[in-house]
Amino acid sequence: MTMSNSFYGYSLIMTFFMQLLHAWPQLTPNFYDKTCPKLQNIVRNEMQKAFNKENRMAASLLRLHFHDCFVNGCDGSVLLDVSGGEKFALSNLNSVRGFEVVDRIKSTVESACPGVVSCADILALAARDSVVITRGPSWTVLLGRRDGFGSISLNGTDAALPSAFDTLDKIISKFKRVGLDEKDVVSLSGSHTIGLARCAAFSNRLFNYSGTGLPDSTMDRNLLSQLQKLCKDGDQNQTTLLDQYTEGGGYINIFGNHYFQNLLNGKSVLSSDQVLLSSSETSYWVQIYNDDNDLFFDDFADAIIRMGNISPPRGSRGQIRKNCRRVN
Repeated sequence: MTMSNSFYGYSLIMTFFMQLLHAWPQLTPNFYDKTCPKLQNIVRNEMQKAFNKENRMAASLLRLHFHDCFVNGCDGSVLLDVSGGEKFALSNLNSVRGFEVVDRIKSTVESACPGVVSCADILALAARDSVVITRGPSWTVLLGRRDGFGSISLNGTDAALPSAFDTLDKIISKFKRVGLDEKDVVSLSGSHTIGLARCAAFSNRLFNYSGTGLPDSTMDRNLLSQLQKLCKDGDQNQTTLLDQYTEGGGYINIFGNHYFQNLLNGKSVLSSDQVLLSSSETSYWVQIYNDDNDLFFDDFADAIIRMGNISPPRGSRGQIRKNCRRVN
């Protein structure tokens, strides 16, 4: 009798755990092979169209994936049009972009395989394709995320996302909160080799840095003069290349380790980039990646795969949104 009851209890426990495994499978590269076999081609083609129309869009979609994953995990919540939600937090407002591109990708995917592919997975694929389109590394995207049911608060979003104005300690703390380390801070910051920055993100360095009444002394004098002219009239929406690589005349759409040369020469635009030289741990990796582009590519791909694994909803913890901007 005792043995029978024990066996029955053991069976219930095993059944429960088997149900959990079935409900929340691990992310896998072949998740949609049978249910949406053309998915990766669809995303790649739509990303190429978006890039051809506006080459800044590659950096924008890469950034969307980053901002999605750092806030409550990779759940597509940054896409939601929710009043008071993360899309409208200070860190994202008038900053993150590319939502219309995601809408187009989602619409095309839904036509091919309705109700199957999550918006979170579309973001992960679009981020990879954005890097590949700009001549950066490729990687195998793990899939199977579902979309979250909501978006966290404005304050919660700003607290989670690294800011252009954060100290290095604060940036590292935010990375460690999601399981990433100092090396990941440097490799993922290398994504600033593509894209643009608004005056709002760096004008703090140009005239009155840290309340000194003087510009940031670590910035190259020629770059400083150029950016002061750009932002002098107070238009915070003026933009400049994040990658001010001198020999190439600046790059907007070539992914490479010249970003790290910028840092070493005082030619980074954001203070949150330049501070990578303020500690021995992060400056070590800046120098290593400056010397070895292949290693930078390898470590960037490894870091973004792990970033894509931050608390992705699976099973009943999420849904497949029909429209990425709202829950079903």
